[in-house]
Amino acid sequence: MGKFGATEIIIILAVILLLFGGKKIPELMKGLGRGMREFKDAKDGKGEDIQEKKN
Repeated sequence: MGKFGATEIIIILAVILLLFGGKKIPELMKGLGRGMREFKDAKDGKGEDIQEKKN
């Protein structure tokens, strides 16, 4: 349990496509990438540098 095969992944992707539609998926991925980048920057302490530059 916990291992996904090709069939399960295809089914999950099909459900996501049906729920969000083809036009929304790129926006969702862009938002996800931006969030991950901000998390990494905050974890590494880069967010503090950005805040100092704004002030």
